[in-house]
Amino acid sequence: MAARREAYANDLGQVAPLVAVTARSNRSKVDQDPAQWLLPSADVLCRYGAEWTAMKVFWGLAVDELERDRLFDIAAGCGGTDVELTPAL
Repeated sequence: MAARREAYANDLGQVAPLVAVTARSNRSKVDQDPAQWLLPSADVLCRYGAEWTAMKVFWGLAVDELERDRLFDIAAGCGGTDVELTPAL
């Protein structure tokens, strides 16, 4: 379990979650999930939701009910956002 946690924390193989943002945006998010915080720009909301979901699936991470509901709400407003991934071993 510790090795998997370390691999997740140091995963640089997935370029999707490595998106440059302003320091202000980064500080406002802290460690909140989409149920508590969303990007201020609606233009990137579909990408953000898709990439967040992809990383949860990739690493087999848990999703609580509020987070799941918010991700479904985001996805409902997005047409044709494709994300390809291979689950981590």
